[in-house]
Amino acid sequence: MTINIAGRLIGKDQEPFIIAEMSGNHNQSLDRALAIVEAAAEAGADAIKLQTYTPDTMTLDISSGDFYIEDENSLWQGNSLYHLYEEAYTPWEWHQPIFDRCKELGLIAFSSPFDETAVDFLEKLEVPAYKIASFENVDIPLIKKAAQTGKPLIISTGMATASELDEAVTAAKEAGCQNLILLTCTSTYPASPENTNLRTMPHMQELFQCQVGLSDHTMGVGVAVAGVALGAAVIEKHFTLSRAEGGVDAAFSMEPQELKQLKEETTRAWQSLGVIHYGPVNDEVASLKHRRSLYITKDMQAGEKLSKENVRAIRPGTGLPTKYFDLVMGKKVVRSVKKGEPLSFELLMEE
Repeated sequence: MTINIAGRLIGKDQEPFIIAEMSGNHNQSLDRALAIVEAAAEAGADAIKLQTYTPDTMTLDISSGDFYIEDENSLWQGNSLYHLYEEAYTPWEWHQPIFDRCKELGLIAFSSPFDETAVDFLEKLEVPAYKIASFENVDIPLIKKAAQTGKPLIISTGMATASELDEAVTAAKEAGCQNLILLTCTSTYPASPENTNLRTMPHMQELFQCQVGLSDHTMGVGVAVAGVALGAAVIEKHFTLSRAEGGVDAAFSMEPQELKQLKEETTRAWQSLGVIHYGPVNDEVASLKHRRSLYITKDMQAGEKLSKENVRAIRPGTGLPTKYFDLVMGKKVVRSVKKGEPLSFELLMEE
């Protein structure tokens, strides 16, 4: 089930694939967008992801009713949808210079298309994969359009029921997608660990027979590390240069030092999974000598019996294993023995 995106293998036998989501954190500055790319590369990200839409491909220019955000719990309360997307969108003419900078720095660059025209545009830029955002995972025509390119498809699963995901996966596969990754996601900003429900991820992998990962809107790295322990091959995090400098998604985005920590800690988590193994690993063999074992604790003459007065379980571990303690009690030594000599069966047996 290993997936290849622009030469980078993605799967449980590979280090987690870390995606830095730029979103609208460029604050409508191409220079800032390029600086985000550079900071992500320096922090160790594997990929940069953009979002490809315009305000007009997302909604209507209406500032009332359903088109106005009144939710007091929303980061974007008080905006019309159109104004929000005006502020957040990445101008299409920026994509090429951003992708070029990514290539120079060894980052994989791709995007989330939000309508079919965006797929057509991104195809001209030869993106290596497509990401379907959570709010679009029920947009079956869009999923089919992206899947028809034959490129790997990453779908965030925020809000989707199992039946909705089944429809999305079926549509993608029937349209030609052979490399699919589903990302567990909670579509709240920021998300709480309590609402993340990471145990869904291995279940989702078994249910849909595909690679899985995490699109993580929580703060910090703990949830992502736990995700890797449960099988996440991909971790996606929103990324900014500085939360203090603001931006539409800055409040729940990682800063460069945090992204660096994310890369390090998820890699450690993945390395720690290893394989099913019992007994000492290679680096532990030298430590076996520090186990307890049976040692003579007093000088003894031939014919004397072993007892608790002259045998103890102590370190190091080169004597008989302690499990033989009761067995050897009362047995006679066949030669003289010095204090500090490891007990062995040879001491108890005639030649």
